[in-house]
Amino acid sequence: MIKTGFFGGSFNPIHKGHIELAKQFLRWCQLDEVWFMVSPQNPLKQQAGLAADDLRLKMVRAALRYCRHLKASNYEFHLPRPSYTWDTLQQLAVDEPQRTFTLLIGSDNWLNFKQWYCHEKILASHAIAIYPRSGAPVMPDTLPENVQLIDSKTHEVSSTDIRHRIRNGLPISEFVPKSVEHIIRQERLYQG
Repeated sequence: MIKTGFFGGSFNPIHKGHIELAKQFLRWCQLDEVWFMVSPQNPLKQQAGLAADDLRLKMVRAALRYCRHLKASNYEFHLPRPSYTWDTLQQLAVDEPQRTFTLLIGSDNWLNFKQWYCHEKILASHAIAIYPRSGAPVMPDTLPENVQLIDSKTHEVSSTDIRHRIRNGLPISEFVPKSVEHIIRQERLYQG
């Protein structure tokens, strides 16, 4: 079996923190690959300010171009919306039977995990790795057997902050790869 990490998100835009986190996920969970599953519609998030699907995918592809074992995926673009992780995992089991998937989520998402569609089924059938987020503490000794807390540093950069910086004319080069900044400037993203 190919051990594959499932890193879902809007990546609006992808930033260096996402990439570093995926590399830690790869090592910590001893995975063969990490798929950045670009989500077209997150049922638990507001969609205001969301760049077009194809542009977010383009940015993820550009950011990961030289990152071995990290892959951009548009898999959810071809599934019914909204994008429920359980539905995606079910379809992946059919289309990618040679793979096992470990879900990577932030501690903030873990604290709200009971709101996820079919969360019990996800928990019963997949390993989950949690990364720490500021203001969302998770105690390792409270986690189910197939859920682990990754010992990674908290990445203070966020896509929300980057969009805010762009709207206010502030530099973003320390937060996103050059290729991503180029696409943002070229497409005039997040300016309004």
